[in-house]
Amino acid sequence: FNPKRKIQKDFDQEWLESLQKKVKYGGNPEHKKHPGDFGLTPPAMARPDKTLCDGVEIFKKTVALRRLKEGIKYGLVSEQMRGDYPQNVWAITKNGEVLEAQLENEEQGIYHGYPMPCEDPFKKVVLSLWYERRKQTRIQN
Repeated sequence: FNPKRKIQKDFDQEWLESLQKKVKYGGNPEHKKHPGDFGLTPPAMARPDKTLCDGVEIFKKTVALRRLKEGIKYGLVSEQMRGDYPQNVWAITKNGEVLEAQLENEEQGIYHGYPMPCEDPFKKVVLSLWYERRKQTRIQN
């Protein structure tokens, strides 16, 4: 696990809104047993040392992109930037599973994501901030 991961504390809401409009989701065949509609090449190449999106029931690219944008909406973006994009974005599924997305193409803003392993201590940080920032967003609206 990367102990250097940090979520931005201060962020500009306009920047987050702009980022949500620009990001794309690509996917990675190493995190899929069943390719769904991701259009991956090769279609699926699940590796035993990788967490699988299938386990958290993400089979559609639209769902993966929605989770990515939700993570950005709540400011769960890494301090580390690559070009105009954060290196990582975190989100939570409707079932409470913690997801981590990683920038794979900094020119086009394309990410791929995966469920975080159970033993990753950073999951607690993500969960705490997710619920805190979601609550703040609801209060502001």
